[in-house]
Amino acid sequence: MAEGDSTPSGQFEWWRKSLAYRTGMGMSDEEKAAFEEEYRVRQSKNRTCATCEQDRSWMLQYSPLVRFMIDQLKRVGDGEVPEIKCLDCNDLKGGGFHPQEGILLCANWLKDKWQLEDVLTHELVHAYDYKVFAVDLNNLKHHACTEIRASMLSGECRVLNEIRKTGLANFSTKFQSCVRRRAVLSVTANPKCKDAAEAEAVVGHVWNSCFNDTRPFERVYR
Repeated sequence: MAEGDSTPSGQFEWWRKSLAYRTGMGMSDEEKAAFEEEYRVRQSKNRTCATCEQDRSWMLQYSPLVRFMIDQLKRVGDGEVPEIKCLDCNDLKGGGFHPQEGILLCANWLKDKWQLEDVLTHELVHAYDYKVFAVDLNNLKHHACTEIRASMLSGECRVLNEIRKTGLANFSTKFQSCVRRRAVLSVTANPKCKDAAEAEAVVGHVWNSCFNDTRPFERVYR
């Protein structure tokens, strides 16, 4: 049975295993051990997704950054705000945005609600750019620009975060270095991009115009 199978047959199989485990009938020691591990994984997944959903709701109600971006999205285009979902992800990432599917928050990779705030704001900037600038991710310049703006505006590259990670060296350039690094990594992962060298070149080409474009914010707090 696939992990987390929600089909009727999957749910029946999970009920059958649970009954056998509780009664001790019809289950070998190996099957009991496998059931205990599956139960542990299910409980862990439920907790991470539940925590993500709780933190998402808190941010939608109390985070100035998130509330501001939600308000801006309501003012542009069709006024629609993308659905924001919490799921477990296989990739090593905090979240993602898709024009049709909405915003994904990767519950199993988010350490706390403050990281969730950064990731959610980052993805809301992508949603804003898609509406306002008609971003085409097949165009590497478009991709680079929205990644620069999302890392710059979300707060994920704030200087205090970078100091915790890398110390006080090169203090004056930490913010820009973080934004550039994140943009290059994201563009490198684009199937249209040949390699990191091309990603760096594209990010460099659009850097000045995109890094200085703080819309919809008046200024950036670093």
